[in-house]
Amino acid sequence: MRCGDGTGIRICTAASVMRSTSLTSSRRLDGGGGRRGRGGGAGMVSFSAYSPCSTVAGMFKNEGSAAAFNAHKESIMRHVVVQCGTSRDTPRTFNTNGSHAESSAVAKAGTAPLVQALKLTANQDVSCFHFPGHNRGKAAPRSLSELIGSRTFLHDLPELPELDDLFSPKSVILDAQKQAAELFGSCKTWFLINGSTCGIQASVMATCSPGDHLIVPRNCHISVISALVLSGAVPKYVVPEYNSWWDIAGGITPSQVDKAVKELEEDGKKVGAVLVTSPTYHGICSNIQGIANVCHLQGIPVIVDEAHGAHFRFHRNFPSSATEQGADLAVQSTHKVLCSLTQSSMLHMDGELVDADKVSQCLQLLQSSSPSYLLLSSLDATRAQLSENAESFDEPVSVALETKDQLRTIPGISVLDLSSFHSDFPAIDPLRITLSASDLQLSGYEADDILAENHQIVCELVGTKAMTFAINLGTRRHDAQRLVHSVKHLSEKYFSENGSSSRKENLACSPLDKFSIKLTPREAFFSKKRRLCIEDSLGEICGELICPYPPGIPVLIPGELVTQDSLSYLMNVRDNGMAISGAVDSKLRSIMNHRSGQTLDRYEQQSCTYGTGHLANDRITFRVLRRKERKPQSEHRIWISSIRHKFAHVHGFPEAF
Repeated sequence: MRCGDGTGIRICTAASVMRSTSLTSSRRLDGGGGRRGRGGGAGMVSFSAYSPCSTVAGMFKNEGSAAAFNAHKESIMRHVVVQCGTSRDTPRTFNTNGSHAESSAVAKAGTAPLVQALKLTANQDVSCFHFPGHNRGKAAPRSLSELIGSRTFLHDLPELPELDDLFSPKSVILDAQKQAAELFGSCKTWFLINGSTCGIQASVMATCSPGDHLIVPRNCHISVISALVLSGAVPKYVVPEYNSWWDIAGGITPSQVDKAVKELEEDGKKVGAVLVTSPTYHGICSNIQGIANVCHLQGIPVIVDEAHGAHFRFHRNFPSSATEQGADLAVQSTHKVLCSLTQSSMLHMDGELVDADKVSQCLQLLQSSSPSYLLLSSLDATRAQLSENAESFDEPVSVALETKDQLRTIPGISVLDLSSFHSDFPAIDPLRITLSASDLQLSGYEADDILAENHQIVCELVGTKAMTFAINLGTRRHDAQRLVHSVKHLSEKYFSENGSSSRKENLACSPLDKFSIKLTPREAFFSKKRRLCIEDSLGEICGELICPYPPGIPVLIPGELVTQDSLSYLMNVRDNGMAISGAVDSKLRSIMNHRSGQTLDRYEQQSCTYGTGHLANDRITFRVLRRKERKPQSEHRIWISSIRHKFAHVHGFPEAF
């Protein structure tokens, strides 16, 4: 099915042709022009062949004369996009020099068809004999009514005829999704009420059959692993660059994707799709245009987990969105930086490589058959909100840039930027502020506790070395100033020039880059398992998905061998109070392992880290030296008992766990 058949949305007839011709042999796979390079969408003139952080989004490549190139190089009007036959002929919606009417011409400003239908239906004078049981609020629980108001229940309606059908939309939902597609620059958009997780799952299931390979960064979200279990696809992991000083992983590059594609082709393996996380939780963007160019030459669709980038299309200072750069599917959490209700998201499609009908079928399998119209209408309302005000993000961007500048001047405080990485990542989200107090001898957890308890500052994400703060449409300038004041107080209390630590070169390895896959996630997930105490799990095949949450990046994935690095990292973050998601035993006293998994000889492990204390200088490492001969069984039991005793003593466990 063509993208847009039967929907009234434009037919994307030239997308694949434009994309496949946009890659030339003279262009570097990692992009050119450095981090400040400016580029356009696929098939357009660009200052850097693959740089998506562009200020000019559009001229056809065959019109790229030197005069035209120089004229547009001076422009910052990235909302001018003219690419035949694709959604990228829709202008961006922020306003530079043009009028507000011109900037928002792509959407029917002020209209929210689903919101209006919900309002009219709720105001009907009818006797209701349908679900839900609170009957438009008449029997709503009092405690909840007092919390959220009785009118919320009035609008909590089921799939009545006048409210349309999410899985076969013909009226108001179809209209709302069309308007969203226009505004967000896609040829088709689906509303999601099971969050971006179901969008990721549907995207993988629609592009990968069982046994196909999915090329994916190892720091992907937990939802990608669930998608591998559901689809039966086989992961081909790409290890992102990792900065040990920050304990933060970046994005992936076009050259890494190209290498992975070639390796699979040489082995005779089929690539179903490539999935990229961009931006990451910390706002680091990968070069989607370059990755798309590499993949589209081979007819491979590109899925982008753009959960943290739903706002990218709405300000000149933001990176280009995934669909602007040639992504085939982009999943966005509209509820994050934008203003829809939590759990509501959108899935955008562009081009012809993906079957839209198959995506719809997968979504019907994954989404609730009783969708919340409060969630659906919040997506429609958010779209209308953005189309009404082309300058929505002017203030948040100004606040974010000003706050970063002030934080950088505070002694002992570091702010994450692209210089923290060697790879030529094209952009970092200006609304995401990640800072470290390591030079104050404070971990991310310690600094976060101080800011929360003493200053009532609540961050979005805390890690071992850093904290991340999200600026959004609701952020007020006085809140940002409160953050700066609190961090200054932190510095004044803990900073000492003699005691401050010096920044080290990024030489350490990521806890995610040493892994060995023995089973696919699906095979391991459905296999018979046994629970082993944690020190006996080393070298076993992990049977469950274990990840600190947030950010929801798995450290151990079903089918991987349990390694000393993964155990040490998990013990460290757990001892620092971070929640562990996915494990049956959330305290990580034990791990579910594949029952017939391979057990590595514990005597062959030269350095096995079972756990760490609360601080780096308290790290306890149990080293198992290589032995030429096995000890007798009785001596072996005594040795294991000793290890268990020491491990339990360090972590406060009872010995018989």
